[in-house]
Amino acid sequence: MQYAKVYGAQTSLLTPHLVTIETDLSRGLHAFTLVGLPDKAVEESRDRVAAAIKHSGFDSPKSRNQKIVISLAPADLKKEGPLFDLPIAISYLLASDDVRFDPEPYLFVGELSLDGHVRPVRGVLPLVAGAKAQGKRAVFVPKENEKEAALVPDIAVYGVETLREILEHLDTKKVKADEQVKQNLKSKTQLIPALQTKLETHEIETQFAFEDIRGQESAKRAAIIAAAGGHNLGLSGPPGTGKTMLARALASILPPLTFDEVLEVNGIHSVAGSLRGELLTTPPVRSPHHTSSYVSIVGGGATPKPGEATLAHRGVLFLKVYPQYV
Repeated sequence: MQYAKVYGAQTSLLTPHLVTIETDLSRGLHAFTLVGLPDKAVEESRDRVAAAIKHSGFDSPKSRNQKIVISLAPADLKKEGPLFDLPIAISYLLASDDVRFDPEPYLFVGELSLDGHVRPVRGVLPLVAGAKAQGKRAVFVPKENEKEAALVPDIAVYGVETLREILEHLDTKKVKADEQVKQNLKSKTQLIPALQTKLETHEIETQFAFEDIRGQESAKRAAIIAAAGGHNLGLSGPPGTGKTMLARALASILPPLTFDEVLEVNGIHSVAGSLRGELLTTPPVRSPHHTSSYVSIVGGGATPKPGEATLAHRGVLFLKVYPQYV
């Protein structure tokens, strides 16, 4: 087999896009070409993929006299980041007939280390949701991203640690047994889909509790109405009247997030790379410094990322304005 096609994905802002990775092999002097508008991180995947394949017990692409062309489609979508390492490696191994399986039902996402381990990436949650919408049956993601990926129901999520694990699980040809490689990579014979992540609702931790505020009854009523209806709230007055304390206490009376809202919020923070440890199950509270830049508030940059206004989605965005900065 000299041609193979597998599926990866990436986000553009907050929208997931399915990306088709096609590999064509032909005889000739060794060449490894990536096309499809890749950025520098994607172009560098050639070396990461070659080393990961070698350390997973296969012949390195660099050791063969063949011309390798890998296309990332659609070609007009700029490809960014290292999350295409895993599908590129699998596409090459399928094209070279080192492994055999039907890749159509699967989506692969992950960065490869030189020794074949799979590293975590950003934006996995919206990618899994996009794979489900595209009719994919299962997704293979880094083990560290398994918990957030398993939030999406009705799709099998496999958290993997090594490239070898995936190949041993899917390959119908059965990859050659290399005990030293298997021992080094801790490869397993069978992967088990992750159980759907159960959300544990925690109380919102705030410095001030709403019930501790004395007085300011009209301001407190306005805050309750804003929290119940999802309205904006503006507080003005002289220093020391409790505006900041009331705004910070507002988070403690917000309604709990629904499951769909949890998916939205965690998807945004996953793309931003700000998910650390536990998933967000309560409304987020963001309080940027009053000297924050325009881009940090509204988002953007050379590689567009969500700003504070987007990270506060379904929660509280506390903007403290000083007259001298207006």
